[in-house]
Amino acid sequence: MNGEVIILTGPPASGKTTVADLLASTASTPTVHLTTDQFYRAIKTGFIPPYLPESQQQNEVVVDAIVATVSTFSRGGYDVVVDGIVGPWFLPPFRKALENLSYVVLRPSLPTTLARAKERVGDELKDVDAITGLHGAFADLGDFEPHAIDTGHLDAEQTAAEVRCLLAAGDHRLD
Repeated sequence: MNGEVIILTGPPASGKTTVADLLASTASTPTVHLTTDQFYRAIKTGFIPPYLPESQQQNEVVVDAIVATVSTFSRGGYDVVVDGIVGPWFLPPFRKALENLSYVVLRPSLPTTLARAKERVGDELKDVDAITGLHGAFADLGDFEPHAIDTGHLDAEQTAAEVRCLLAAGDHRLD
């Protein structure tokens, strides 16, 4: 029996990792929290920042590795919360390989996103131009627009609660 897979995405500093950790650590079933950044950070030589146009081949390989890992956990009966920048352009491999798939886009306003990014510590992305460009990539999701929620007015706990409600209602499933 395959586990549920939730792709929790949005621009940098939208709260993906914090909310995904809350969802996974409070789940009532065996659940894995998979952060896509780990896959990119594993590339030690030849890494290309994934928001640059020349990173296309690298990004396709990384997405394939992520999908394979998520598939393995799901087939093993684990629910999986995937957090990372997974725009609609990366969904086809997920949709082809996985069942029980939900897609949720956290989308605070650009000023909120930039303010949150300034507070980041460590090696998290803080480049204003890159964040602005990635925020713009999530501005119009086309057919996936109903999967976006404005989280600018919510803290992490409130966002996690909102996501739980949406998932329970089945509103963000990809069938």
